Amino acid sequence: MSAPSASSLANEDLAPIPPAKRTWTVWNYAALWISMAACIPTYMLASSLIGGGMNWWQAVLTIFLGNLIVLVPMVLNAHAGAKYGIPFPVYCRPAFGTRGANVPAVLRALVACGWFGIQAWIGGEAIYKILGVFFPTLVSASPLPFLGINFPQIVCFLFFWAINVWVIHKGIESIRLLLSIKAPLLIVLGLLLLFWAYDHAGGFGPILSQPSAFAPGQPKAGRFWSFFLPALTGMIGFWATLSLNIPDFSRYARSQRDQAAGQALGLPTTMALYSFIGVAVTSATTIIYGHTIWDPVELLTRFDHPLVLIVAMLALCIATLATNIAANVVGPANDFAQLAPSKISFRTGGLITALIGIAIMPWKLVADPSGYIFTWLVGYSALLGPIGGILIADYFVVRKRQLDVAALYDEAGAYRYHDGYSHAGLGALILAILPCVPGFLSVAAPDHFPAASVPAFFHALYNQAWFVGFALAFGLYLLFRKLSNR
Repeated sequence: MSAPSASSLANEDLAPIPPAKRTWTVWNYAALWISMAACIPTYMLASSLIGGGMNWWQAVLTIFLGNLIVLVPMVLNAHAGAKYGIPFPVYCRPAFGTRGANVPAVLRALVACGWFGIQAWIGGEAIYKILGVFFPTLVSASPLPFLGINFPQIVCFLFFWAINVWVIHKGIESIRLLLSIKAPLLIVLGLLLLFWAYDHAGGFGPILSQPSAFAPGQPKAGRFWSFFLPALTGMIGFWATLSLNIPDFSRYARSQRDQAAGQALGLPTTMALYSFIGVAVTSATTIIYGHTIWDPVELLTRFDHPLVLIVAMLALCIATLATNIAANVVGPANDFAQLAPSKISFRTGGLITALIGIAIMPWKLVADPSGYIFTWLVGYSALLGPIGGILIADYFVVRKRQLDVAALYDEAGAYRYHDGYSHAGLGALILAILPCVPGFLSVAAPDHFPAASVPAFFHALYNQAWFVGFALAFGLYLLFRKLSNR
């Protein structure tokens, strides 16, 4: 089960984990998901649905349903990692070729870079806004041209970003303690916010009785389904990255049962429970302040007790740091290592992730709820859905869960195909992405591609980008494989 040591396709991070070192149990995977799902973006995910017009139960149900759906490819893709001890980039090689695997690995890595930047921005913004309570002149600075944020915001963002880079340099072992305490920290902070909302809004009755904006007589009456479908796609997209690179974690599983049961216990339940806190508190802000505050950091700045602010800032920073390293560094670091295994180590891959995280200007991705869901989450679903469809079709249908481990690391082996590229895998990927491109352009660049200029058909496809891409890629890949075997 070991990779050839002299292969240019292998290094210590990409080699199979030997069975003796596969020790993670059900509870390790449940704890991993509780730690990753109890995070600020989960809160923002739920509150953004409230900001978009849903009532509390519509928002929580949408999140729970989305996570049940994404749990399926999550557990399926985890199978190869648990069985063979291989990471995600190596898992891609049978479907895309030993060199072609760079394409899905880099696409998935770039999305993780975006999430790394978003988490670093959230941590930096927590520092900035809470410091602004003590030093009001900080928040009065004018935004810089092009960037759209002021100099103190940049300093706080880069400071928190630098802490992330330091942890990457120290290695994953340094984050173990943070992972063990961050979930309790955020859960306690969330429950305190929930208690505050209950107290100041006059109980749960007024909070949970807030009507849906899509109900008859409300501002968005009759438009529920046009919001629900892309919202559901966004919920799936939230963990679509991890549903692909889950072999990076399942390779440590003691058994298939441990990884599957642990994920089923940890992911949907934590997402639903923590999102309920976000939904309830955001609904309460409408009652208390007269308008929706969907950003928990902004909400915390409304408190004027210094000790509360300092504790909240520390809790947010520690929790965000732990989530960022676990969810947004492990995967892309391995993905970038796939490009040049002999030259790019885990630490180098992590540094590349961090630098790209700055370049994507994450503050623009989370500037408003609509952009967060419709541009960011749905947009990258159009890329990751097809990759998931191809991987599952290849591993479960074409290969019937049987891989040649030695060939995975052999430059001249069975997975070389055409100079290292699988035409079936790459062709299916491109063709499955294309139908969602017009809808994405109309959302991401409306000045250049007005919505009215894009046929309604393409808008409908984009609103269901993950489903469309997954199904198309799954079917096309099987067709191309069948044709290539003739």
